[in-house]
This record gives sequence, C-alpha cells and structure tokens, in this order.
Amino acid sequence: MKLFFSQIAKDSVRQQPEKAALRAHFRHSTPFLWPEKLGETTTKKKKKMRGKWVLGKAILILCMVSFLGGSLFTTRTWTHSSDNSFHKERHLQFIPSNKMGLPRRGSDQNRNRKVGQGDDHSKDIMGEITKTHQSVQSLDKTVSTLEMELAMARTSQTEEPPQDLRKAFAVVGINTAFSSKKRRDSLRETWMPRGAKLERLEKEKGVIIRFVIGHSTTPGGLLDKAINAEEAENKDFLRLNHVEGYHELSTKTRLYFSTAVSMWDAEFYVKIDDDVHLNLGMLMSTLGRYRSKPRIYIGCMKSGPVLSQKGLKYYEPEFWKFGEEGNKYFRHATGQIYAISKDLAAYISINAPILHRYANEDVSLGSWFIGLEVEHVDDRTMCCGTPPDCAWKKQVGNVCVASFDWSCSGICNSVERMKDVHNNCGEGEGEGAVWNVGFL
Repeated sequence: MKLFFSQIAKDSVRQQPEKAALRAHFRHSTPFLWPEKLGETTTKKKKKMRGKWVLGKAILILCMVSFLGGSLFTTRTWTHSSDNSFHKERHLQFIPSNKMGLPRRGSDQNRNRKVGQGDDHSKDIMGEITKTHQSVQSLDKTVSTLEMELAMARTSQTEEPPQDLRKAFAVVGINTAFSSKKRRDSLRETWMPRGAKLERLEKEKGVIIRFVIGHSTTPGGLLDKAINAEEAENKDFLRLNHVEGYHELSTKTRLYFSTAVSMWDAEFYVKIDDDVHLNLGMLMSTLGRYRSKPRIYIGCMKSGPVLSQKGLKYYEPEFWKFGEEGNKYFRHATGQIYAISKDLAAYISINAPILHRYANEDVSLGSWFIGLEVEHVDDRTMCCGTPPDCAWKKQVGNVCVASFDWSCSGICNSVERMKDVHNNCGEGEGEGAVWNVGFL
C-alpha cells in the first residue's frame, strides 16, 4: 500500500511541469485565436475539468483503497478463524468422549461391554441381597425358637419355690360362666372326675382339669360368692383376674393360657366349652402322639365366613381386614375344643400385651399363630356330632374325642342331654378309661 501511494505522488509531481508548459504555450499563442476573454473562459473550464478529474481520481483511489483494505481485513480474519478452528479441532481430539458427551469410535462396544459388566455386577448384588434375606429369615426363625425356649425357662424360674410350678402332661381348662352352674354339674356327673378321683388324676397321670372363670363387674358380689362356695365344695376352679363377659372371650382365652403356664409346667394346654362332651382317654391318647413335636396346634380346622352385618351372633367389627365382603377367615381350630403345645402357650404368655383380639376367640387364637412355625393338626375326631353320629363311630371302633352339635356351637340343651350323649358316645369304661392310657 505504501508503494502504491508513493507511485501516485511521484506521477503527480512529474506531470506538474508538463501542465505548466502547456498553459504557458497556449497563453502566448495568436491573440485572435485565443482572445483574452476566451482565454479566461477556457481557463475557468480547465479549472472545472481539472477539479472534476481530481475528484473522480480521488473517488477511484478511495474505492481501490477500500477494496484492498476490505480484502486485507477479510483475509486476516479468515486466517485467524482458521487458526482458531484448527486449534479447537486439535483440542477436541484430546477431550475424552465422556466429557464431551459425544460417542467416539468403539464407544458402542465399550458401552456394551460396560453394560454387560454392570449386569454381572447387578446379579452379584442381587445374589448377595437374596442370601442376606435368607439369612435374616433363618435368624428370625431362630429368634422365635429362642423366645419360646426362653418362655419355658421363665416358667421354671419364678420367684416362688420350684415345687410350686407343678409338672403335668395336660391342663384342660373348661370355659364357663356365672350362669352355667347346671352345665358344670352335668359334666361332673358324666365325663369329668370329681373329688378324690380328680386329685388322683392329677398326681398319677398329670392331667389337670379346671373350670375357668373370672370375676363379676362388682368383685365380692353375689355372683363371686356363689363361685367361691362352689369352689370350696368341688375344688375344681381356676380363677382369672378378668371381668366376665361374652364379648371378652378373646381376652379371657389369652389370660387363661398365661395363667395356666404360670401355674403348671405342662406339655399341652387344652381349652373346651362347658357344653361339649369329652372322652378324656381319647384326648390323652391323641395328645400323646404329638409329644415329640414342639409347636402343635390341634383341633377341627375350619374357615368360616367373615360376617360383616351388625346384629349377627358372630359379627366381626374388623371384617374389612379380611378383604372383600364375603371372604372367609384363615384356617383356625373351632372354638369348642382345641389344644396347643407348651411353647405356644408360653408364646402367648410372653406376648399377651401385644396379641390382637378379634371378636371371636377362636379366630383370635388362630391369628396369634399366623407367621409362626406352627404345625396345624386337623383332627376330625374332636368335632363329632351327637348321637347318632358319635354312637355309630363308636360302634365301628372310632371313638370320638369330643362331641357337640354344630347348629348350637355345643350340645343343644346340654344340661338335659349330656348324660344321653355320654352313655351313647362315652369310652365305655366310665371314668377308668383314662387310667389305661400310657402317656406318662
């Protein structure tokens, strides 16, 4: 650019003498050809032409300068951008693909390889979780077993002398009420030993039989005094710290097992209603078959409907816990008679405060064993019907453990019919049958 402008300046200087000579020549030419006025006019025109020529030349020069300047600027800018792009490309080549967020060559293979490794790692983790879960379940079972064993140990480590916790084979608790004296007498006159025979049965066979009852809403009232008098005469009651009431049977059952465990170290604990006929010898023989098993729940297993309609006898207020309307209960022993082994009774004793109680006591008992390692024994000889059913079975050699009428949840009109049932369905040897059973 400097050379270009220098050349233009030199050309202008070189042309100045030539222009001056021309002007001088024409000024001194023939006057008639170039009059003064004409000369002046010509001079003015030349001045105007020269001004236009200089202006055009200046514009041309300015355009050329602008073109060259623009070209130079564009070239340098493109070069700078190219350099930057080159450096950026070189920089990008060294940026890891995981930071750029863009895949590189072989990234699919690497990703697949990593996914495969991740799957293997996940399988290892799931395997460890499964093993841990199984270990926890095994530990829970062990803890449950230890709790039951602890309960048995507690029953033998009371503050009282060891001889007060009497050994027994079975404790039979007969559920009764204040208004059921005639029922109790009907049992004493049929299948239940009384007086000296009852004491002998306890000492020689380890069979404890007691009517189970609590106290009235007014302790020390007439109802309680009547029971005290009956106890003084027969000595066959187990009194509970419990207020009697039909809708409190679940609480009463729970308290019965807890109290019995604290008084007798027995292998089995039985609950039976006072309107059911029982063959003691058959009951002891049945229990004897399960002595070697730790957690036994024996009875006539059923799964009756959950009644959601108020006013019905077995209405269940918590029916919604059992699913849709019309559903049935889980399997549990019918409430007329059932037996549980020692460690299950101890379990009830330990956990009594937190065991949930449903409206029906047989459902409550069954619910307490849900989730435990308990063997449910469905023994249909414990729920025979009254004559002719139990009588026919006796004739063919299948003497029943217990008999009652399903329609009445016990023997219908049991006070009047108990003797008849006993005569037709009893063991045939009176009260002596139990003595011939070798369970101790």
